Amino acid sequence: MTDLVLRIAGAPISWGVCEVPGWGWQYDPETVLAEMRGVGIAATEFGPDGFLPADPAEKAKTLADVGLRAVGGFVPVVLHDPSHDPAPEVATALQGFVAAGATTLVLAAATGQDGYDERPVLDETGWSTLLGNLDKLSTLAAASGVVATIHPHVGTMVENADDVDRVLRGSSIGLTLDTGHLLIGGVDPVALTLEHTGRIKHTHLKDVDAQWAAKVQSGEVSYTDAVRQGMYRPLGAGDIDLTTIVATLENSGYRGWYVLEQDTILQSRPTDEGPLTDVRASIAHLHTIAEPLS
Repeated sequence: MTDLVLRIAGAPISWGVCEVPGWGWQYDPETVLAEMRGVGIAATEFGPDGFLPADPAEKAKTLADVGLRAVGGFVPVVLHDPSHDPAPEVATALQGFVAAGATTLVLAAATGQDGYDERPVLDETGWSTLLGNLDKLSTLAAASGVVATIHPHVGTMVENADDVDRVLRGSSIGLTLDTGHLLIGGVDPVALTLEHTGRIKHTHLKDVDAQWAAKVQSGEVSYTDAVRQGMYRPLGAGDIDLTTIVATLENSGYRGWYVLEQDTILQSRPTDEGPLTDVRASIAHLHTIAEPLS
């Protein structure tokens, strides 16, 4: 029997809260956290710097006061630059994880630039540095009782099929399976799940309009513009076979979180339920996937 429905978590990006400058209108933390609890979400990722208090104890109290557990969070850091040591900034972030009882560090291989619409090309030195840092940071996190993962993400140094393959072959770090970013980056998330089930330590469930994803891959539109046009869909309304992915994970013994993450850009404060409508639909669809597995 699976307890999947008890492992549904949220992320502030579903409410349009993002670290990218100029991303869009931003909800306040009180509204986002209250709406998460209102729809029965059990836990949340931290969101970008500044969304929750920086002080570890205050961060923990903010979540505890509304009855949310802490999953951990998305930490974009430069991993490929030989002159930059990412360990100090990750160690600082881990203080907040430990204080809140969070157990999952979601690393992204940041480019060092703002946004996710462009990225440089790595040489062999850059790749060697990146892979070495992944293992180093995984060891650092484990010393604090936190599982480190790498998140393939559009517009980062780990984006496409070749990047993901190189990370899986050249490091031992766990993988965040982000179904949407993988598809947009040209990776089949179903095939990856089936082939590398054991490497998956954390899951971001997204659904995507494949036609918009293809436009991003071809360079016809930027990632940000595609998000703005609704590339991300509520679970079950896009083109990703989430049923096979979730069933494969659950049948393999995966007992990690399923973070609902439909990247959203808001032009202004909604006059209706706003993003909550899509969050409700995603939760309902995930419950339909979970029912035959229970």
